[in-house]
Amino acid sequence: MGHFRASSGLHRTTGEQSAARSQMGRNEESASWLHCVRLLAAAILFLSIAGALVSPDALAAGSKSSKTKRSAESKVTQSLDEQVQEIKSDVLSIAAELSNLEERLLYPSDTHVAVFVSFEKDKTVALDSARITIDGELVAHHIYSFKELEALEKGGVQRIYTGNVPTGGHRLEVTVIGKRAGGKDFEATDSFGFDKEIGPKLLGIKLAADTSGDATIAIEGW
Repeated sequence: MGHFRASSGLHRTTGEQSAARSQMGRNEESASWLHCVRLLAAAILFLSIAGALVSPDALAAGSKSSKTKRSAESKVTQSLDEQVQEIKSDVLSIAAELSNLEERLLYPSDTHVAVFVSFEKDKTVALDSARITIDGELVAHHIYSFKELEALEKGGVQRIYTGNVPTGGHRLEVTVIGKRAGGKDFEATDSFGFDKEIGPKLLGIKLAADTSGDATIAIEGW
């Protein structure tokens, strides 16, 4: 994503076209590489589970008496449960590492920008949706569920957008739609300028309700 507007009649410059093609190429290479890593992780998981499932038969084969068999099966079941839990833990760890790796590959630090949404303490907003544009291009449109609003009201933070922009000046526009205390709809829009420098750019959008129940929008760098 660069300075051009996707929905306007402006044309990209040669430099912007080259940068866009280069970024698309990097994203395609990263996606292909990550797909291979995921397939490898899936194969490792399958072999681990297969090995765990084979072990009970091997251990129980030597048991002759019914009592001995039951005791062996109980121990094997316990051992199998422990192995499954260990495999689950390994898979979750691999998934977390893959997610971090994917983000670093798809969003290099020199172009990385992320936008977060939170509520001002004790000033919650009856929010229905939020729309984010950067340099006139729509980058995020989110409709909130009851659970998401509840989490925000309790101090949670939502990452509404992660993407790439070139270094330099940019304009972020935020539009929120919701309801006032009396049930009447409202819509608030505000825009802010920000500079993208070398390194990740993190932007926090803080929403609060004014005396009429409308939303107030503030942005800060994190």
